[in-house]
Amino acid sequence: MSEAPKNHLTARCSCGSVGLEAIGAPIASTVCYCESCQEGSRQIEAVPNGRPVCDSDGGTAYVLYRKDRVEYLKGSPLLRGYKLRDESSTNRVVATCCNSPMFLNFEKGHWLSIYRTALQGDLPPL
Repeated sequence: MSEAPKNHLTARCSCGSVGLEAIGAPIASTVCYCESCQEGSRQIEAVPNGRPVCDSDGGTAYVLYRKDRVEYLKGSPLLRGYKLRDESSTNRVVATCCNSPMFLNFEKGHWLSIYRTALQGDLPPL
């Protein structure tokens, strides 16, 4: 993958088999401290070869993009969503090739919350 143009960020799994591109300015760049994000992050970090997504203070950092501004460059069949509860409308999506956390998808929303740890490039400030 070549370097993304300005106002584009790329997210990749640790082995490079999955790649996303976020185009344009993000909706927000934030850290969440809710119980759900903390529990979900702990579960993702606990899978074999899981990468850390929680900051040292317990927060999970995201950069939010509209779903129509995210392109799957490669490896989309390797993505798998995890739910804390079967009825949840939130999926924490991991690249199954290397168990890298990629993004949080709120099914009822118009945005993806891409884990900052997956992003490369000039990240926007929190």
